[in-house]
Amino acid sequence: MTAKTFELGPGYTISRVIRGGWQLAGGHGAIDRSQAVADLIATFDAGIWTYDCADIYTGVEELIGAARLRLASERGLDVAARMKVHTKLVPDLERLASISRDYIRGIIDQSLRRLKTERLDLVQFHWWDYEQPRYVDAMGWLNELRLEGKVRNLGTTNFDTPRLAEILAAGIPLVSQQLQYSVLDQRPGSSLAALAKQNGVSFLCYGSVAGGFLSNKWLGAAEPATPLENRSLVKYKLIIDDFGGWELFQHLLQALKAVGDRHGVD
Repeated sequence: MTAKTFELGPGYTISRVIRGGWQLAGGHGAIDRSQAVADLIATFDAGIWTYDCADIYTGVEELIGAARLRLASERGLDVAARMKVHTKLVPDLERLASISRDYIRGIIDQSLRRLKTERLDLVQFHWWDYEQPRYVDAMGWLNELRLEGKVRNLGTTNFDTPRLAEILAAGIPLVSQQLQYSVLDQRPGSSLAALAKQNGVSFLCYGSVAGGFLSNKWLGAAEPATPLENRSLVKYKLIIDDFGGWELFQHLLQALKAVGDRHGVD
C-alpha cells in the first residue's frame, strides 16, 4: 500500500490516514498487549505511520512506545524514526484553576517516557471548562517546552472559535486543531474553518466514519438497541440522533452508497 502524505507543519509530514488509539484504552474490551503491539506495527507496514493517543488513554502511550522500541530493535533507529505520534495533553478537571508550569512539564515528561522518545511530534491540548480561563497560560508553557526541544509541534483539541482565536492572538504557533467532523457533524465548517484557514491551522478530524456507522454494514439495518457493543458506537449513535434520527441516517447511507458505486468504492 502506498499511503498519501500531508505536510502538517514546516518540514513535518504525516500519513494522511492516522491510526487512532482510543480503542486500545480498554473501554472497548480486554486488550492483548502483544497483539496490540503487533497490530500497531502492521499498521506501520501498511503505510499508515502516524498514530494518535492521549495521556489519559490508559496504557496507550505505553503500547505505542513498545511498538516504537520493537521497530528500533528489529529494523533500526532510522525505521523507528518514521513513526509519528500525536498525543493529547488533557489536564485533570480539578486542576484547571490551579494549573501550573510544573504541572504541564510533568505531563510532557511522562508522555516522553511512555512513548520512548526525546521529543513529542505533536501535542494536542484539551481544556474541559472555559469558565476556568487559564488555557492560554497553559498553551504558553507548552510553547516554552517546544522551544526547549521537548515538543516539535503544538495543536489543540475541540476548542471553539473564540478560544482558538484567543490562543492564536497570544502568539501560540498552532499547526492543527483536532475535532469531530464528518457528513453527520459539520459544525466546524463555518467560522472555525475560516479561522483555521486564515491562520494556517489544519484540521485533524476524528469521527469521520462515525465509529463504523458510516458503512454498508448499517445500510438497511434496523436501529440498534441498547446497550451497544462499545463506547464508540454509544458515542456516535448519539451523533446520529442529533443528526435527525435513524430514518434520516438511512437516507444518508443510501446517498453515500450511490456516490461510492459511481466511483467503484465502498
